[in-house]
Amino acid sequence: MASFTSPIFRTPKGRVHPTPTGHANEAQLTDAGEYSYLITVGFGGQDFQVVLDTGSSDLWIVSSDCQIDDCSGIEKYNSTSTLSLSPLPFSLSYLTGSVSGVVAFETVSFGPFQISSQVFALVNQTKDLGMSSTGDSGILGLSFPTIASIPGSDGRTLLENIYSHLDPSDCFFAFKLGRDEVTNPGTFSVGELDLSITPRSSEILYSPVYSSDGSRYDYWKLPLLAITVSSKVIPFIQPISKVSGSSSPIAVLDTGTTFVLGPTRDVDNLWAAAGGARKTSDNTWQVRCDHAVTVGFVLGNDTAHKEFVLDPSDVSWSSGPTSDGWCLGGIQANDGVFSGDWLMGDAFLRNVYVTHHAASPSSPPLIGLLSITDPAMAMTQFLAQRGADNTPTNMTTPMNLLVHSSQSGDTALFGVALLLGFLGSSVVTVLLRLRGGRKNRNTYT
Repeated sequence: MASFTSPIFRTPKGRVHPTPTGHANEAQLTDAGEYSYLITVGFGGQDFQVVLDTGSSDLWIVSSDCQIDDCSGIEKYNSTSTLSLSPLPFSLSYLTGSVSGVVAFETVSFGPFQISSQVFALVNQTKDLGMSSTGDSGILGLSFPTIASIPGSDGRTLLENIYSHLDPSDCFFAFKLGRDEVTNPGTFSVGELDLSITPRSSEILYSPVYSSDGSRYDYWKLPLLAITVSSKVIPFIQPISKVSGSSSPIAVLDTGTTFVLGPTRDVDNLWAAAGGARKTSDNTWQVRCDHAVTVGFVLGNDTAHKEFVLDPSDVSWSSGPTSDGWCLGGIQANDGVFSGDWLMGDAFLRNVYVTHHAASPSSPPLIGLLSITDPAMAMTQFLAQRGADNTPTNMTTPMNLLVHSSQSGDTALFGVALLLGFLGSSVVTVLLRLRGGRKNRNTYT
C-alpha cells in the first residue's frame, strides 16, 4: 500500500477547518488556534478531527453517548454495523481532566489506509478537557506501544497496523508544523518525506531514540546537550537527568505540548541570560513583546549533534496586541515532567522537520531533525512585526549566571557543552496539554 503526504492547516481556536478539496487519499490536518494540531481519522465511515499526539500511544474517540457539557458542540461517533464492543472498561486521567469508556473495535481509515477491527477506546464521558474549544473529538497517539493504555494483547496500535503494510525502510512518519496555511503550511506524511524537504534530506540529523536499557522505548526522546542564548551556551543548573542511565538531560518531542517546558532552575537561568523578562506571581515567564531573543537547543549525541535555533516569535509568544507590552514566554518551567527532563513542544517543533522511524532488524528507532528556520530571516521578520528592540539590558537579574561564547560549528559548541556536564503540574493551565503522555499512569481494567 502506498505511502502518503497530507497538508496541515492552521485555524483559530474553536474553529474547525473545512475539509479541503483536491487531496484524494490524504489525511487532512487542522491546527486549532495555537494549542493543538488536529488530523482527520475515519471511524466506520465517519470522519473526525482528533489531536495528533506524539506524546501518547492510544487512539480514542468520543461517542454519541457523551452528553455532558464537557463534550458538547463536537462531532461524535455513532455506532455502525462494523463496531464491536468489548467488555473491558477504559479510563485515563490527565493533568487537568480525564476520560472513560470502553475498549472497542472498528474499521478505521487514515489517509489511504483502512484497518478492519482496529482497537480503540470509545469514550462516553470526559471531564475538564475543554474539547469544544479546540474542535477535536479524540486523540491519535503516535508514541511507542509500551505506554499505550490498551495492552498490545488486545490489538496493535493504528501505526503498527499501517507499518505492517509497508516496507521496513518506509516505516516512519514525519511532519512539519506550519505557521500559516498560505505562506508556510505544514505537512504530515507516512512512508515518505515532504517534497520540499527531499532536496535537503542529506542534512537531516538522525539520532537513536534514547532508551535506559537499550531495548524498551516509550517516548520520542534524545539527549539535550546544550542550550544557547544569543549564541552563548547557558550552563545547566540541573545537569543530572532524572532519566535512568543518562548523563545528559533528556528531551521529549511532543506535539501535544504548546511550549518548551524544562526544570525551574534551568528555565529561570535561561531567562536571566535573555534579559527583558519577568516572572509573574503564578510563576509564569513573560518577555517584552519587542525583545528579540535567539534561543538554540543542541540535540543529538557526542558523535552527531546540531544546534536548532528558535524563531524569536516562538520565544516571545503573542496571539495579538497586548496592552502592557509583555508577551508570554515560549519556554516555561515545569518540574513535574516525568517522561524526560525537557518537553519540546510546538514552540520548538515549528522550527524543525521531524521524522520518526520504527526499529528495524539493523537499527534502533530513530529521530530525524532538520532545521527549517533561517535565524537571520526570522530575526528580520520579528523586528519588522514587533518594532525595534528597546529592552533595557538590566531588566532581569542573573542567578549565578555563567555563559560561554560558542564557537562557530556544532563540534566546537558541543565541546563547550561537555565542559558544563551534563510530565506534571501546569505552567499556564489553559495552554498546556490536556491529554496523553502526562497521565497518572493509565488505568485499564
